[in-house]
Amino acid sequence: MYTFQNIPAEALANKEWLVTNGLGGYASSSVLGVNTRRYHGLLVASFNPPTDRYVLVSQIEEALWVDNKLYELSTPQYNSSIRPKKEQYLVSFERLPIPRWVYKIKKNSLAKMLFMVQGANTTVISYQNMGATALHLRLNPLFVYRDYHSLYHEAASEIFDFEHSDNFLKLSAHVGAKPLFWMFSKGIFTENRQWYKDLVYSHEQKSGYNFQEDVYALGYLDVTLAAGETCFLTFSDESNHFLAVAENLREQEIEQIKTLQKTQTDPFLQDLVVAADQFVVQRKSTGSATIIAGYHWFTDWGRDTMIALRGLCIVLGYQSTTKDILTTFLSYVDEGMLPNRFPDNSQDPIEYNTIDATLWLFVVLYEYHQKFDDLTFIEQHFDKLLTILDAHIKGTRFGIHVTQDGLLSGGQGIAQLTWMDARVGDYVVTPRHGCPVEINALWYNALKITLLFGTLLDKDTPQYESLLNQFERHFKEKFWNKKGYLNDVIGHDQKPDTKIRPNQIYALSLPFPLLHPKEQAQVLSTVQQHLYTPLGLRTLSPEEPDFAATYEGDLWQRDSAYHQGTVWVFLLSEYWQAYGRVHPFSVAAHAEMMNAIATLKAHFYEEDCLYGISEIFDGLAPKQGRGTAHQAWSVAAVIQLLTQYGFMVNPKKTKPYLG
Repeated sequence: MYTFQNIPAEALANKEWLVTNGLGGYASSSVLGVNTRRYHGLLVASFNPPTDRYVLVSQIEEALWVDNKLYELSTPQYNSSIRPKKEQYLVSFERLPIPRWVYKIKKNSLAKMLFMVQGANTTVISYQNMGATALHLRLNPLFVYRDYHSLYHEAASEIFDFEHSDNFLKLSAHVGAKPLFWMFSKGIFTENRQWYKDLVYSHEQKSGYNFQEDVYALGYLDVTLAAGETCFLTFSDESNHFLAVAENLREQEIEQIKTLQKTQTDPFLQDLVVAADQFVVQRKSTGSATIIAGYHWFTDWGRDTMIALRGLCIVLGYQSTTKDILTTFLSYVDEGMLPNRFPDNSQDPIEYNTIDATLWLFVVLYEYHQKFDDLTFIEQHFDKLLTILDAHIKGTRFGIHVTQDGLLSGGQGIAQLTWMDARVGDYVVTPRHGCPVEINALWYNALKITLLFGTLLDKDTPQYESLLNQFERHFKEKFWNKKGYLNDVIGHDQKPDTKIRPNQIYALSLPFPLLHPKEQAQVLSTVQQHLYTPLGLRTLSPEEPDFAATYEGDLWQRDSAYHQGTVWVFLLSEYWQAYGRVHPFSVAAHAEMMNAIATLKAHFYEEDCLYGISEIFDGLAPKQGRGTAHQAWSVAAVIQLLTQYGFMVNPKKTKPYLG
């Protein structure tokens, strides 16, 4: 539980919460109740799961009548000021099992709870009188109807027609808009139409985006609650959810969360699995599960899905979900490539602009088999793996092909195919055309894994053995830098990019590492010296002239820093996987790793999106989360570290290798 005494409103506005519905929809805001992002809202529905997200309910103005005076509990932000300024009535907040706020004014105490119904675009909010005398509450929902990337403004076309029957309203923002249903368990509704102008979203303002929005009020609800009494407000795009009693739906959601937590014994892992569950959603176009890359604005991406799947599902033992996701992506292999992204509109073509997502598939299948010993599933898709390898050898989209040295090369024009894909218009911030080091580490592993599966399945695959031998003869001569690390890219012109970047860690961390032990130790030392932080790995050494110390400013400034020093959490699991391979864990090394986890644990519970892990951090003095507030592969990395190394009982008492 978070308790608040003498904490400025602005500090509470920087702490966010998020709940999801398993469809890509969500409800989210700041703990204070003021929306600081255009992506915030009490009902952000996914009309074409997990995409086509629309903000329908922005927030609710909440107030209490005490001694004939109206006290405002909510704090919308207009024209750069958060109100009320003088007094803060919020005294505590709990995140799990579902968000719960407690407000106190004199002798009056009010508890608010919020949750979403799983598998439905439905948000339920309850208000309970915690005091000894009757309480009088006024609730004024503020509505919009817009794509979650956009902003809403007063327009004559927005008529917000509604039908009112007892405790039930059916709203339509305009002709052709999908209706919104609002039900309240008790109270008197008074129509009072008006626009609320120029709400300010501080995160958008800081990022250089348009940051002001108009929202619409139909009217307010007056509710009198006796001591201990509760009322419920339900907002949904489906009318049939009002047939269920809101209190029963709340108990179902609480039980589901507690059931997830019971799968683990460590308290931090209990909360991490709840966070992990928020990313696994249903995709309507495929009829199967997928993984949202991050909240609030990412959808499901092939690369992110493959990388995050390992920590979100495989190490947690979710075999059925893992198979479901893998089967879907395997069914969409085209020209030997996995999709990079399924489009928001099902009528648009699937995007295949990735080189690494497809190669990660092999690693995921290997880890799946290691965890579940399911050779039958591997056999079902083995021919598809051969198809993928053959397509890369022959050549596929974006110039992806195997060179005469057995390395994998790719890249054309301004297309960015690796995870370091920042681009501002036609300006490519981190050009990586040619042979990137992590792509070739993944290619090597794809070959090794295929040969392993071939042996287990008694399949003869000699053509890949010769290719593997060719690769092993040339990898070091192309990538090894005499200063003791791996070059990041070998360009189409055969010139190396010698910048010190974290991609070289994959040559050590993947199931089948490259280089000899002494060289592996040198690479690890370089990464530790230049790139390691307790929150993740920097994307560029601070000694490089292009290093960006902070990730802030407008879109140009942020994208220019995205892979030029910014710290990425998901790389932390790769670093410690590499460490454990190169040097046996000593007591001191294990303590250092747990210190890193403790740093992320503090972030998880105390900063930014509470019970979430940010996408990135600043390159120097990383502290405040940047990018998306809750990132799938960030959460997955911490789960991997805890499950694989966090509970080691007796690490070897050898001198730790610390660079």
